[in-house]
Amino acid sequence: MSIIHLFQANLRKQAIELKRYAPNTIAMVLTVYIIFMAIFAGIQMIGNPATQGVAVQHTMVNYIFWYLAMIIVNGVGYEIVTETTRGTFEQLGMSPSGIWRILTVRLLADSMLHSLMVIFLLYLSMITTSQWLNVDFISIIPIFLFTCLSMYGLAFIIAGLTIIFKQIQAFLQIFQFVLAGLTFIALPSLPFFLFLPLTKGLSMIRAIMIEGYVLTDFTMFDFTLLIGNALIYTGIGLGFYLYCENYAMKRGLLAHY
Repeated sequence: MSIIHLFQANLRKQAIELKRYAPNTIAMVLTVYIIFMAIFAGIQMIGNPATQGVAVQHTMVNYIFWYLAMIIVNGVGYEIVTETTRGTFEQLGMSPSGIWRILTVRLLADSMLHSLMVIFLLYLSMITTSQWLNVDFISIIPIFLFTCLSMYGLAFIIAGLTIIFKQIQAFLQIFQFVLAGLTFIALPSLPFFLFLPLTKGLSMIRAIMIEGYVLTDFTMFDFTLLIGNALIYTGIGLGFYLYCENYAMKRGLLAHY
């Protein structure tokens, strides 16, 4: 099976599941929106009127990307837990494509589908708050793609741990707060965090959406750090996952739950 056919099949699978379990999908989107509105109400009540607009814009961008990061990074862990619970995970290992390729195309499919949800939530939030961001897709998409690579690296680390330990839902719940820290970090005051996953890409996206930057406003150092960060974390994540998969195969852990 070619990688294109593999991607098409998994994209169709993920889309069918979202459609078939529509009440759960709608509830998930509504939950994200309601929590954001609660935060917005808090800013309106206790925030400084002079800086409320900027605070809402920062919250909007950070919160939306936190949701997307949780879906991408933690999603593959829940995917493996689901497959092992159903007793179908070992069958993925028998596929000619290999488990890591299947997980990769599912990550890509989830990223595409949930990115559409994020765009919908973003515009809904802007309409509700009357705070309009600079949604320059030409500038955002290239940076977003490299930021996703960092997320994929973290996702493969989670996938490797899940294959070996199986039940890591509690860890995934805790890891949501780690992702919150990464997405809400203010880089100018904490330059060390430039070298953490997600942070540089999200900082550049915030600059585009809030301050009106375009691609030419960033320096070569910005792009070098963005691309280097993405490649390093993707390599670390995939290498760690392949090690864990090989370990699980040698120990016969793929079929165990």
